Amino acid sequence: MNARRLPRWVIGTQPDRRDGADTVGPTTTAGQWLQLGAVMAVAAVLYLVHSFLRFRNFEAKGYDLGIFDQAVRQYALFREPIVPVKGVDFNILGDHFHPVLALLAPLYWIWDDPRVLNIAMTALLVSTAIPVYLFARRRFSHATALIGAGAMLLWWPFQAMVNWDFHEIAVGVPVIAWVIWAIDGRRYWLATGLSVTLLSVREDMGITLLAIAMVLAIKRAWAPAVVTAALGVAGYVFATSVVIPRFSPEGEFGYWQFTALGPDMGSSIAFMLTQPLDAFAVLFDHPLKVALWLLHFVALWLLPLISPYTLIGMPILASRLFNDRLNVWSPVYQYDAILAPVFLMAALEALARIGAWRYARRVRAAGPPEVLPGRDDAALVSGAGSHRVPRASWAVTSRGWRLPTVFVSVLLGCGVVGTALFPQVFPFQRTVTGDTWQRTEWAWALDRAVGMIPDDVCIEAADNAVPHLVDRTYVGLHGDIGDDLATWMIIDTTVAELGGWDPLTPEQALERAERLGYEVVSEDDHGIWVLHRDRPVDPVCANYVP
Repeated sequence: MNARRLPRWVIGTQPDRRDGADTVGPTTTAGQWLQLGAVMAVAAVLYLVHSFLRFRNFEAKGYDLGIFDQAVRQYALFREPIVPVKGVDFNILGDHFHPVLALLAPLYWIWDDPRVLNIAMTALLVSTAIPVYLFARRRFSHATALIGAGAMLLWWPFQAMVNWDFHEIAVGVPVIAWVIWAIDGRRYWLATGLSVTLLSVREDMGITLLAIAMVLAIKRAWAPAVVTAALGVAGYVFATSVVIPRFSPEGEFGYWQFTALGPDMGSSIAFMLTQPLDAFAVLFDHPLKVALWLLHFVALWLLPLISPYTLIGMPILASRLFNDRLNVWSPVYQYDAILAPVFLMAALEALARIGAWRYARRVRAAGPPEVLPGRDDAALVSGAGSHRVPRASWAVTSRGWRLPTVFVSVLLGCGVVGTALFPQVFPFQRTVTGDTWQRTEWAWALDRAVGMIPDDVCIEAADNAVPHLVDRTYVGLHGDIGDDLATWMIIDTTVAELGGWDPLTPEQALERAERLGYEVVSEDDHGIWVLHRDRPVDPVCANYVP
């Protein structure tokens, strides 16, 4: 019998008899794990240096580091998460549904400082490299997988996330990567279980579960798909119709901001179904929206568009582009971090498909081969018989094919060039070039102002001063905690507005301070004012941070 060998990269994997998966990937050696660990360690150091310098330079803000510090700090004290930065007696569960943050509370028993959230966020983001590496390793060489994981860690969505200091979405970033890894390895029930944890990250993750269910259905995992979809709907309804209205000051879910589609969910769904082209056009009707599409997909060579895994990220991306608020269309916020592993893994899967199609054409040109039974890595095929190439041959692409390595190398190169030259999208540029290493006179002035504030008082502060006061005061933004609680103020006259949902200007804050009887303690120190009024400290303030 005339026989020839299939290339090793076509076979690629061996079946996993424990769960029926046939794309488990080759064994990763201890040395390869150490190399991945080194890449993750370098990224972690860069993330922490950048975030700690931001904190030292008073660039961290009440929105969002101050908000999440107050919430998690109250969890650490076994209290309900009342967040004065959002308002008097404001329970953060009336804003968004993210009970998973309570799991971070023990960190405050180790280090009572808002920067502990930066450490947690760094660990969450860096850990995402593991499922991305394992996903790529099923298909490509160790070098390709390692470069791909490193490229993601340096890519602009992760930089934007770190530059935002903290957000609950950080918890979902590694989880969603593990979900894709589980689906890809045919661990469908594990994917469902991991998906359920996303429901505790944010209320809109229920819609993402519907997208995960679609991918499971494409994989013909019918039962996990149905269960995942049902849990997604139930989780979304529970969060938006039960929990958030229960704790919201308005008694309702207040984040319906998609008036381009309709005044409510029902009318919006009807609009998308009856006028799909008009709905689709909304996704591209502003230059910022177009820029966001380009940043996500052009650098990935449009490859995610041919992978079903892209469906998992589309609800998150579409919900931003359908949103009325212009700021959520911008690439400088934290929202894109959870999309980075999704679209990168989709691009890698698309490269695998292209490699399989490429090989299939070569096989058809040479005549239909038949895999001889009982062989794994070096399977023999004959020129006769039906075409029976193992399933791994299309799920695991070339270890001898250079395009995947070129792809991840180019992506990593883009991250390096962007970090060196484009701080608007790659904010680490300021850290690696040394711009953030020198503290400005404005930051020193804020430091002096914070030092004047006694412990256990109520204070209204500028957004940038809030994270430096959360560990020892009841601090809110100007005008957001009423007229009676605060006895101290820090006003920054160098900014256009002082932060919050409906921010005051510095001029409005100074006029209000005079009206409420405040006296100047420190006047115009590089634009920073400290004011005080003589009245007893409210017990709410004295007992907020024991």
